[in-house]
Amino acid sequence: MTSIQTLSDPDRRLLARWAAACAERVSPLVDGDAAAVGDVAHALARTFAYADGRSSAAEEIGRRLVAVRAASQVSTPAGAAAARAVGQASAVAHMGAHALGAAGYAVKAVALAAPDGAEAFAAEVQWQLDQLDEACRAALRLLPPLGSDRSGPLGPGLLAGGVVGSTIREIQAQVGSTPA
Repeated sequence: MTSIQTLSDPDRRLLARWAAACAERVSPLVDGDAAAVGDVAHALARTFAYADGRSSAAEEIGRRLVAVRAASQVSTPAGAAAARAVGQASAVAHMGAHALGAAGYAVKAVALAAPDGAEAFAAEVQWQLDQLDEACRAALRLLPPLGSDRSGPLGPGLLAGGVVGSTIREIQAQVGSTPA
């Protein structure tokens, strides 16, 4: 049985573009060895390729963890969060809910890198919301509220806590998530 968090391929492609844009803004924070930085850049490029229809979900699913593994090779917490944002964006081809994970980790990266973390948090969330057109908002509304469905990344796990969880809850509140 398919999870409600998967979404249709057209919706995943829409959300992949938004997730990649969110992750791209923080990708300069990735500060690791050349291989890790290259892996993150390649994952981001592949996410844009998927969003543009130049790659298939089947091609991307097997490569979605490359940026996540690269996160363990970076030097700073902000860099690790940025790499995880790219990793979440690249996983949208597999499951649309990862778009919210990309947004959450991007905000975490910004908040960790900025001396005024709370202000940076609010500004980054607003930027992300401003990038959403109505089609993306409609796709996001198809996802269950964070913590309400265990069949994907929006379950009560890794994405539900801290800055990442706060970001996802704020975005879902602003776009109006569908009740579980």
